[in-house]
Amino acid sequence: MSRIILNTDIETKNKFDFSMKIVARQVIRQSMLQEGCPYDAEVSLLITDSDGIQAINREYRNIDRPTDVLSFPNLNFDAPSGFEDAAAKDPAGAFDPENGALVIGDIVINADRVHSQAKEYGHSEKREYAFLVAHSCMHLCGYDHMVPEEAAVMEAKQEQVLAALGITREE
Repeated sequence: MSRIILNTDIETKNKFDFSMKIVARQVIRQSMLQEGCPYDAEVSLLITDSDGIQAINREYRNIDRPTDVLSFPNLNFDAPSGFEDAAAKDPAGAFDPENGALVIGDIVINADRVHSQAKEYGHSEKREYAFLVAHSCMHLCGYDHMVPEEAAVMEAKQEQVLAALGITREE
């Protein structure tokens, strides 16, 4: 993997003391490196508020409430981070024809929850935001947390990404 193509849309008036685009790009890059993605990777990121994410959650998941993050993977993995196998299943749908990058999927972040959860958990907004991006990246790579064993693997991978970037709970 040599490039991260990040398509960003910010639909919130929330402001942070860090660049949402730069932090997201760093976390996505580290996630793809850690997971061994052999391609240029493309991710779309929408940063919205509670009303915006509730509307998306209602439309795509039939859950009429806000959440902190949504992940919409583009690839169908047989095993987490099996990028070559997932891309081979549907090469026309897996790669962006304009830039040749593997389209990993979409991330939707609720900026309202970044603010409130950072305060609730006692760490910085940057850490909370980076955590949500890392969490979503793991979903886009085929990981889930429906059973305790899977949750433990996913949580460890998220923490590895943040640790590699020096983004700690103390920050």
